[in-house]
Parts: sequence; C-alpha cells; structure tokens
Amino acid sequence: MREPQGVVGIESNNYATSPPQALLERLKDYGQEDAFALWDELSPEERDLLVKEIENLDLPRIDRIIRCSVQSQGLPAAAIEPVPESSVSTVEERTLEQRERWWKMGLKAISDGKLAVLLLSGGQGTRLGSSDPKGCFNIGLPSGKSLFQLQAERILCVQRLAAQATSEASAGSMQIHWYIMTSPFTDDATRKFFESHKFFGLEADQVTFFQQGTIPCVSKDGRFIMETPYKVSKAPDGNGGVYSALKSSRLLEDMATRGIKYLDCYGVDNALVRVADPTFLGYFIDKGVAAAAKVVRKAYPQEKVGVFVRRGKGGPLTVVEYSELDSSLASAINQQTGRLRFCWSNVCLHMFSLDFLNQVANGLEKDSIYHLAEKKIPSIHGHTMGLKLEQFIFDAFPYAPSTALFEVTREEEFAPVKNANGSNFDTPDSARLLVLRLHSRWVVAAGGFLTHSVPLYATGVEVSPLCSYAGENLEAICRGRTFHAPCEISF
Repeated sequence: MREPQGVVGIESNNYATSPPQALLERLKDYGQEDAFALWDELSPEERDLLVKEIENLDLPRIDRIIRCSVQSQGLPAAAIEPVPESSVSTVEERTLEQRERWWKMGLKAISDGKLAVLLLSGGQGTRLGSSDPKGCFNIGLPSGKSLFQLQAERILCVQRLAAQATSEASAGSMQIHWYIMTSPFTDDATRKFFESHKFFGLEADQVTFFQQGTIPCVSKDGRFIMETPYKVSKAPDGNGGVYSALKSSRLLEDMATRGIKYLDCYGVDNALVRVADPTFLGYFIDKGVAAAAKVVRKAYPQEKVGVFVRRGKGGPLTVVEYSELDSSLASAINQQTGRLRFCWSNVCLHMFSLDFLNQVANGLEKDSIYHLAEKKIPSIHGHTMGLKLEQFIFDAFPYAPSTALFEVTREEEFAPVKNANGSNFDTPDSARLLVLRLHSRWVVAAGGFLTHSVPLYATGVEVSPLCSYAGENLEAICRGRTFHAPCEISF
C-alpha cells in the first residue's frame, strides 16, 4: 500500500486499521470527523484516496466560510433605496459628443495596453442539453461560430480599431490580454477547444486560463456531505469565486506586471456582448470610479432579474435578487422620471480597476460570507438536500468606494443563452434572432438592401465581428449591395 502523503508521525501499520490520528483530530476540531465514518468498509486504495482528499482541504478557511455564511443568514440588512440618478448614464441623456469622446478615450487606453478582458466561463451547457463548456455552443448563426469565437473576433476587431486610432505602425503588436476563468468541469475541454481552433486568430500567449475553486457541500448543520465513502461532495464556488481565484493564482500580480489598469468582466452566455467596449471603458475612466456596470432597463415590474440598489442612506450600490424585492417595491414608480424606482437590471457586464480587484479579493476573503443555496446534492444516500456555498460576481460592489452605471439596450447588447430551444426565453434561437435583427439594421443603415424568402422577423444577416464591432465601417462593404437573408457578411 502507498504511504499516506503529508501526514506527519503516522505509522503505516496502524493507518490500515484506523484513520490517521493527526488528521482525525484536525477534523474533530472542526466537527467534521464523520468524513471517516465508513473507514472500516474502505479498501486500502479508497482509504488512501480519502486521506488525500481531506489533506487537500483548507479546513480552517472552509470552517470560517461555513460559520460566517450561516451566521449572516437572516441578519437585518440596511434598507434599500433607488440608485441616485447622478450615478447612471442613460441612453436618452447620452449625447453624440459624449459617446465619441468616451470611444476615443477607451481606444487610447486600449492602445496603451491598460485594458484586459476577464471572461467568466465556469459553467457547462447542461440546461442547453450539452455537457460542453457553454462557450463552445453554436447558437445557429449562418457562420456556425461558437460563442467563444464571436468573443475572440470582437477582441481582434477592437485591437485593430485601437491600433488604427493611434498609429498604423503598432497594428500588429497591440494585444488585449484575455483571462478566462474555467471550472474543474470545463477547464480541459475549454483549453482543447481553443487549441483546436488555433485561438480563433488570437496569439496563444495573450490568453490565460485559470480555474475557479470548489467548496464542500454541507448539510444544514454544517457537516460535509460525502459523495462516496471516500470523496467529499464539492461544487464550484460561484462566478464570484473569480476574486479569490485571481488572487490565489497570482494573476492580479501578473496583470500589474503587464501594466493593466482596467478589467472588463463578463459572463460567457451573452451572444451580443461587446467585449472590451471602448465607449464603456472611456466612460469608466472619465467617471474615475472603482467599479461600473452596464445595465438594461427592467422590462416589467415582476421580471426575474437582479437590480442595482443603494444599500442604506448614502451607502454603496449593490445588487439585490428579484426574490428579495417585495412586489410593492418592484412596482413602485419614480414620479420624476416615469420609470420604475428599481429599474436597473444587472446583466453581468462589469468594469473594475485593478486596484479595486485587489481590495475586493482581500475584503471578501476576510469577511468569508457566501450565499447559501439549498440544492439536491449527490451523496452516498442518493441525492440529498444540502447547501451549496457560492459567491457572486456582484458581491464586489458593496466594497466599491464609487460605482457608476451605464445603460445599454437589450436589442444591442444583451442576448442571453441560458435555456434549451423550446423554452420560453433566453434560448439559442432567441439569441440568434437578436443578433440577426441588430446586424440587419446595421446593414440597412450602411446603405445595403436585404431580400428574404421567410418573414424578416424570423431571419436576418450576420455581420462578422472582424468587419465591424458595433456597426461602424460598413458602408464600403454594404452600400448599394443586396444580401439574401440569412447569410454572413465578412470581408
């Protein structure tokens, strides 16, 4: 039998009959000794696996997270107030002059190498009927491109625009670094997908993959749930795990070394995401804030979306889930603007300064408060009800000394891909139509014509991100030309 690794002062002969004493004592310190309950029934190999499993857990940290998270449940929170108007740039109030100024400011910062892109891509496409990483999904566009490819090509396009805006000479050397957070379930498949597609035209060394952490699932009394007699049941620590993952993998230091000052952070499952958006970056720099978020206007009072609020008088902006907003607050109207008082939906499109990300990683680790989700957990007794512990990307906002919101329209920037075709909303089909409709409007605005053999509301054209980032520079390709929908327009 192999020697147990890393357990000091344990004789291998009594290791066969009873659990390593030092490890058992450590588990008892944290009330988790039940992890060894089925020791007598395990084979030598299984005992070895269980010992390694427990040794690899950071027990003091996990215990602190469980205790702090359970204790914070039900604590009174400060009353919520609407986001002040001064914190939001709305679509209708934004002038052409502002948009152009922010676009140029953003392109300048990008050409100076100050922006990196941070992709949250830990999820599998389970609800889409696929075990592949969500980013590998092809939503059925004429080009057949995956979400990963659409996003990579938008980065290539912004690099080119930034190089052209500053000096033609630097066009080849200007790179936006892309940090991609995977999970243990998607990491290998994501890396292989990028490699097999030659990184979609990006340089391999401008893409960095890193994994979010996992955390044990626990019973309601805080004890580890065992998935098998020799394996603790674990789950990814939520998209907010990005902060501790960036810190533990020393990528915050890597960013500083590269001269990166700003991080554009987004979720993988949005087919219209404007990755590395120069206008949003220019707005962020102009406002001088620590954090910013793109928001869309809530479609109707009971829409199941999290919204930005202010927590307490003069307090920080933060996100509350739709389940936390009672129906009278959700329906309340702001008499001055005619909008809902709580109308700014969070769509996981964020901008952070690198300095702020360092603060958040330290603050979240110190406070150790995770969200508890009651879920069915795989266990030795079949699926059992237990708690998953997660952090969310928006958990950063309460730490921000200043936050600005930037309204965008759904039709231009939000096409979520969450549910399988046949569901009522957020499907590959609904996202594909949003892309085709937007791009059809671009082509017509650039002087092009469309023909179609099915009704236009059910089809459209796709503009390759390599041709145009947001509808610009299409006149030379489109003016006076007729395109038969559906088709892809590329160089």
